[in-house]
Amino acid sequence: MKNRRRSIVYGPLIAVLGLCLISCQERTEKKETAVGEQPKKETFTNPLLPSGPDPFNIYHNGYYYYTSTEGNKLVLRKVKNLANLSEAETKTIWTPPEGTLYSHDIWAPEVHFIDGKWYVYFAADDGNNETHRMYAVENSNENPFQGTFDFKGKIAAATDKWAIDGNVFKHNGQLYMIWSGWEGDANGQQDIFIAKMKNPLEIEGDRVKISSPTHEWERHWNEGTSDSNPPQVYVNEGPQFLSHDDNIFIVFSASGCWTDYYSLGLLTFAGTDNLLDPEAWVKSDEPIFTQSPENGVYGPGHNSFFKSPNGKEDWILYHANSEPGQGCGSHRSPRMQMIQWSEEGYPILGTPKSEEEVIEIPSE
Repeated sequence: MKNRRRSIVYGPLIAVLGLCLISCQERTEKKETAVGEQPKKETFTNPLLPSGPDPFNIYHNGYYYYTSTEGNKLVLRKVKNLANLSEAETKTIWTPPEGTLYSHDIWAPEVHFIDGKWYVYFAADDGNNETHRMYAVENSNENPFQGTFDFKGKIAAATDKWAIDGNVFKHNGQLYMIWSGWEGDANGQQDIFIAKMKNPLEIEGDRVKISSPTHEWERHWNEGTSDSNPPQVYVNEGPQFLSHDDNIFIVFSASGCWTDYYSLGLLTFAGTDNLLDPEAWVKSDEPIFTQSPENGVYGPGHNSFFKSPNGKEDWILYHANSEPGQGCGSHRSPRMQMIQWSEEGYPILGTPKSEEEVIEIPSE
């Protein structure tokens, strides 16, 4: 009889507590929705946004931080699930002053968290493409959506030539920058350069050229393109560092971004420990990621790489056009898909996914 009485006494109390817990949970969920958290998606389709050239993305402390070319400012997006990029928290973190060497044509920003500070590296000019150089802003706040991004100046090698598409990475404790630049002062060819960095804001010494557009697939400039073409230019640009096990790679974009033939090539480091040895970088004979007319994807390129939240998957983030001949403008939209690795440790990017294909989100 004692057990029955306890059941009779505690039963209503348990029911009341259960209702309270359900109510509290509902209030919590409503509160989270109110502050901008979107319902979790398990799948997505490309593109992630209608427009977003030169996309870059990192994952830090439970959030994705995303940037792309806006042209006249630096904009940062923050979201837990990259499939929800269109609903991400968005903030303009820096706008250039008028009348400077870096007031116009702000291209390919990249956000990095280095030694406890946030940096955004970007290319800019004074309205004349010949003055394009790399620059950086810095924020010492742990949360890049708080504090301010302060302009820290130009980042250039000793020769200080035309430069865009800077990518910063750390290897064996040493910081490096890779970028696309001109050998001299005239347009006509873009090469890939590498240099050591003294710190996140300074190049150490001069640059070393590690790639030039030599293969036929790297030299498209006037076919499969929009109506407005620049002068004849052969292009290597958008270099991105990638490592897997003991293998070191640089993935880069080749041919004019205004053509449908814009694609990704691969540089493999075949040396020992000197990344500045130009002879140690071996280029793929063929592109590793290119247009797929059958999937309705044209001019895929200017990518970045990132890990899934659980750290077990490697993903590529890139831009592409949905129609042929759309060129190098606002039609370029960000897309993502998982990559694989060969038995020898080489990246397998596959074929650009169709906009109709439903893809599972990066594993959490």
